[in-house]
Amino acid sequence: MPYLIDGHNLIGQLPDLSLTDPDDEAKLVLKLIGFVARTGKKVVVVFDHGLPGGKSKMSTHSVEVVFASNPGDADSIMKGRIAKAKDTAQWTVVSNDHAVLDAAKARGMKTVRSRDFAPLLNDTTQRKQVAKRAGGEASDVYVSPQEVEEWLKVFGGKKDNGS
Repeated sequence: MPYLIDGHNLIGQLPDLSLTDPDDEAKLVLKLIGFVARTGKKVVVVFDHGLPGGKSKMSTHSVEVVFASNPGDADSIMKGRIAKAKDTAQWTVVSNDHAVLDAAKARGMKTVRSRDFAPLLNDTTQRKQVAKRAGGEASDVYVSPQEVEEWLKVFGGKKDNGS
């Protein structure tokens, strides 16, 4: 079951990430890589306003990272992907935007609000509860601060020196 995720909606629901952090997208991608490693699922994450827009170099085999060219266009990109998706019953759409969730439901896709998906990336107990409701399993994966720094280097993020 692949996931189509509104990245900035999800960042806003994660207690350890902030939309004001210049590396927030890279840090979310790292969390999604861990999620993919645990679950074997594929993820497409869409972010508002990235230059030049389109598929990002942060993408991996299992995590496709897409940036909208203009602010606020992530929802349009997600709705376009929902409209074109094949095997819609296999997809889960993660967003807080009612229009995006309604478009997904209309195509027979599963939907999850960002606040309900966020625990899958953080707290072990909540991750297991949410996964159980979704019919799957969750296991513990810990990414150390050193690993985060290494991935940020790979993705071209800046090292946080605590300033």
